Amino acid sequence: MTTTAAGPASRGVLGPTQDHAAAGLVITGEAVALELRPAGVAHRLLSGLIDLGIYAAASIALLLGLSRLVQNSAHLGILIVVVSVTMMVALPTTVESLTRGLSAGKLAAGLRVVRDDGGPIRFRHALVRAMLGVVEIWLTFGGLAVITSIINKRDKRLGDLLAGTYAIRVRGTEEALAPLLMPPDLATWAELADIRRLPDELALYARLHLSRTSAMSPAFREPRARALAASLEPYVSPPPPWGTNPERFLAAVLVARRDREYRAAVAQEERATERANRTRRLPYGIPDVS
Repeated sequence: MTTTAAGPASRGVLGPTQDHAAAGLVITGEAVALELRPAGVAHRLLSGLIDLGIYAAASIALLLGLSRLVQNSAHLGILIVVVSVTMMVALPTTVESLTRGLSAGKLAAGLRVVRDDGGPIRFRHALVRAMLGVVEIWLTFGGLAVITSIINKRDKRLGDLLAGTYAIRVRGTEEALAPLLMPPDLATWAELADIRRLPDELALYARLHLSRTSAMSPAFREPRARALAASLEPYVSPPPPWGTNPERFLAAVLVARRDREYRAAVAQEERATERANRTRRLPYGIPDVS
């Protein structure tokens, strides 16, 4: 196999931030890669309209319920301010804080608000989003939020930019990956090869690459396959036969790794079962009267 790679691949691993946004990946603080798809402007508009309708209805009900307490224009002014703050800030903040990024509109549109690292939002994130929403949604009738979302690669509005959050699609984004098969010409080599434990991020990149080959242009697919193969090769001994296709090499390593881990897990479960059976046996000489 001939692999020529420069930069991060020559060090045996891919760069920690290489093409994350293009791949739709979010790396959490625990170094777990999540594949999250940002919500588009149309979905966010639908979600926002539903939420605005519900908040407006709740505010009108509150206004009508408290109107009998109004005795003069000063009371009316205070009531309008209280209802406005409740509708624009208090309700959105409370709902998103308690549901960790959900609301009625987001549930209907299949969306959820998460932090930039993919984790659930908290009170401060929801508060910042709601406070900025007063300007970019209520005062500009959503125009500022739409413009900001269009020019941002993750469709973020100003509140998301300051809060460190963005909206993701939680419905319609699941894609079943086709199972990997061992290339027949590499089966013998893979059975005998010593494959060390692979870094989780590197294994994930290789798996995602193999699942997306049909959607890649040759100009991007071939160099990336060679870079991944070069990053994977230091963990394998002996190297694959000369002239092996990089993608077939990736598939062979991942399949061999998967099968070996499965066999090890089965053997461990059998040993645990046998140990439990021996523990339950009565000592020698004591009859079983059950």
